[in-house]
Amino acid sequence: MTTTPALDPQALLRGRDILPTLQRMAVAQVLLLQPAHMTAEQVLEAARRLMPELSRATVYAVLKLFVGQGLLKELPIDGHATVYDSNVQPHHHLYDVDTGHVVDLPAASLQVLGLPQAVGALEMAGVDVIVRVRGLSAAG
Repeated sequence: MTTTPALDPQALLRGRDILPTLQRMAVAQVLLLQPAHMTAEQVLEAARRLMPELSRATVYAVLKLFVGQGLLKELPIDGHATVYDSNVQPHHHLYDVDTGHVVDLPAASLQVLGLPQAVGALEMAGVDVIVRVRGLSAAG
């Protein structure tokens, strides 16, 4: 059975000029093969199942690299741990304030009208909306 290039973590990394080291591959397998919203600690726990000797510092460095190369998006939520999102296409999020669970909300399902005047002289890089809810796990 062959892996399609889009789901091949080594090809994903090489496509962004990232050398696919064993540590980077472990993090890529956790985050990049399917849609994921995970904190660094969750990534560390999951990646250690693939590579038990993986260090916390290495995971943080890999996450920073992946964000910098456009493979992940950082979602800082309410001063809590940053959530890393493997879907880098424009979209918004639902965040369960009780459980910390995050899910994608398609960009088309939420409309942002107007921007503050202070933005007028700036170049807009994007709009990220996080809708805070309760009961997300029960609804899904």
